[in-house]
This record gives sequence, C-alpha cells and structure tokens, in this order.
Amino acid sequence: MSQVQPGDSPQVLDLIGIGFGPSNVAMAIALSEHDADAGSQQPVTAHFFEQQPRFGWHRGMLIDDATMQVSFLKDLVTLRNPASEFSFLCYLQSRGRLVDFINHKNLFPLRVEFHDYFEWAAAKVGEMVSYGHEVVGVTPVVDDGGAVRYLDVTVRSDEGLTVHRARNVVIGTGLRPLMPEGVERGDRVWHNSELLAKVEGLEGASPSRFVVVGAGQSAAENVAYLHRRFPEAEVCAVFSRYGYSPADDSGFANRIFDPGAVDEYFAAPGNVKRRLMDYHGNTNYSVVDIDLIDDLYRQMYQEKVLGTERLRFLNVSRLAAVEEKPDTVQATVTSLVTGEETVLDADIVVFATGYSPVDPLGLLGEAAGHCLRDEEGRVRVERDYRIATGSDLSCGIYLQGGTEHTHGITSALLSNTAIRVGEILDSLLARGVKATSDEARLVADAS
Repeated sequence: MSQVQPGDSPQVLDLIGIGFGPSNVAMAIALSEHDADAGSQQPVTAHFFEQQPRFGWHRGMLIDDATMQVSFLKDLVTLRNPASEFSFLCYLQSRGRLVDFINHKNLFPLRVEFHDYFEWAAAKVGEMVSYGHEVVGVTPVVDDGGAVRYLDVTVRSDEGLTVHRARNVVIGTGLRPLMPEGVERGDRVWHNSELLAKVEGLEGASPSRFVVVGAGQSAAENVAYLHRRFPEAEVCAVFSRYGYSPADDSGFANRIFDPGAVDEYFAAPGNVKRRLMDYHGNTNYSVVDIDLIDDLYRQMYQEKVLGTERLRFLNVSRLAAVEEKPDTVQATVTSLVTGEETVLDADIVVFATGYSPVDPLGLLGEAAGHCLRDEEGRVRVERDYRIATGSDLSCGIYLQGGTEHTHGITSALLSNTAIRVGEILDSLLARGVKATSDEARLVADAS
C-alpha cells in the first residue's frame, strides 16, 4: 500500500471515473451541472479515464434499422433534470431534427441515432475525460494512523504509467461479451458485439451459411440483418425454445424499471429479490420485440410458400459443439427432445449469448481487500451504490453496474442511469467530498 507523506503528496481529485461509457458520461454531466450551479461552493474536481481511443457504445451492434428498447426520455439526464441542456431533445434541436422526430410519433429512436446522441453529450464534457488511458490498478494510501483516505489510481497510456490520487472512484467499465464455456472467438466464430466490424471483413466474400446462437433481441436482430445483408446465404437460428419469446413492455410490468423500484428491491429480503427477478425477467432477458418476431415469422413463411427457404429455425435445440477449420466452421446441433444431432458446415457462427459484468474487485487490486462481501460471496453494495468497506477506509468506491443482486434489473440498463448518477453525486456531497482545510494545505504545499 502507498504511504501518504506531506512532502510528496500529489494533487487530490474528489472523484476519478474508471471507464467512460453512457453511465460515466451521465456522471460527468451531473458533475458539470452541479459545478455550474454551485455558486460560491467549490466545484467537485473529477476526471475520467477510458481505454478506448474515442467514445463507443456497442458499435458492433449499430445495425441501421435497429431501434432502442427504452424511451428517449430515459436519456442521460431527463429523469434527473428535465431542464438539462444535455437531453436527447436538445441533441435533436442541435441536429435540426426536433420537429421531424416529433412528427415521427415514436418513443424509440434508432440505436445509431442514440449512439450519436451519446457521442454528442460526451463531447460536451470532453475536457473531463482522457481517452486511450486504461486503469490498471487502484492502491489504498495509508496514513500514519493506518487509515485510508485516498486511493492511488494507476493509469496506462502510450506515454507510460501515471498515478492519480482521489478521495473517491466510480467504476463504469460496462459489460464484457460472454461466450459459452470452452468456446473461443476466432475468424469464423464471433460474438454478436463485433458483428458489423466482422461483416465488413467479409467484403467481396460470398458466404453460404451463417449459424446464429441465442434467443434474445440481439440474436433475432443478427438473424434479420444477416438474412438481409447476404441475400444468397442461409441463416440458421439455434435456440432451446420453440420460438422467440416476446418482451413484456406493458405499463404495469415496466414499473420494474421505475426509480422507486430500486428502493423496494434493495429493501426486499433475498427470497423476494429472487422472486421479482423470476417474475419480471421477461422484460429484459432472452426476449424479443414482438414486431421483430412477427417480421421473422412472416419472412420464414413467405419463403416456404415460394420454395426459397433461407431462414431455418432449429428450435428446442442447443449447440453441442463448434469446431473452427481453415475454410469452414462445423456446428453440431442437438435436439433437446430426441437427442438427434445435426451437423452444419457454416462460414460463420455468431454467438448472441449475452454479456457479463466486470468483477470490480479484480480491478481494484489492493483496495479490494478493504471491500466487504455478503454471505454468498458477492460484493456488498450500499443503497447509494457505494461498496461497503471496512472502517479503516473512508473513500467512496461507487459502482455503475454489477449491482443487480442489490439494486435489481436496472443495474446495467439505461433506464435508471440519470437517477443513479444523481444519487451517487448526492452521496459524494453528503459524505463531504471536498478536502478538509488540512488536506487542502497539504496539496498546496506539495504543489
């Protein structure tokens, strides 16, 4: 652990953000708006580090006709501050499309349009982020009394390693593509997160068969896109159900995404938490928009009528094995009913098998030893999204994601982002985010 010494203390930031996806962009906006309204108060000093060379959010899935599954009103700011100049409506006005969007009469923008909104918002707070900078470790700084009031964040870039000191960190590193156990990505074995980039690499090729594994929205979008993009290719969808299940986006079910539902979920006993997830998992997990389901079924039936079947649905089945070869990839599909195996020689197998959260304790290094876990070994998280720590560590370590077990289904979704960052900011301010007079003198003397 680092030892804090009066003679060599670096400047201390109030907050360092790890990652700069939509959640931490929203965090930067909340800080920017707070500082603008702070009046005579000192601003909250903060900086964010992002390993990507520029802002990017699921770029590989920005299919031209794919739409958001969340209302535009659940943007980065509106639920927290409806008057914000960082709203999606302000973005539309800046792009000259506000009236056109209103006439469109649609709550759900194109995904590529919402990505452009994110880029627009990120650029407006661009002075708060360093791209091409990867956080590789977080080290507690121990004073003479054994207390930890600072965290040293080690960052790697093209210029080498640098260390930045903060009183608090907020982790918003997003999700990582999830592949089935034993399956590795390769030239012919893809995860859907890289779909568009990989398809560009097929320019000039004439693939004859794709296999898409998965039963959720991304899987269905992949099937529809590949079927349209390669009009001579067969597209085989593999899933364990009879068909895609429709997402429940009815008004009552959508209450699971309300800000108040986070309070209820957090306070609920463990058995109720599990029951709520079972009840309402069909609002988000392995479900598909009904319009897309209908389109795919209509296309399949039309091809049967015309005798030009290119869409194949291997339902009630699972992918038992996949073997990549120089010129093909062999996929073995097993029927869950009969056990019969079907071997498909394909050009590409796409796994639309979801994502998993990054383990925050793995990123925290030595600081992880101060974090507390629950009886199931999961990291303990307070209502304000702060990891519970031992009494010797007074720094705030906040999570944007990876809190589904404590805060419910919106943990990694856009639905509650604006509210969440407001609650984290309130927590920072309530806990006394600013330096004490002694700390301020220490930093001033060191500089």
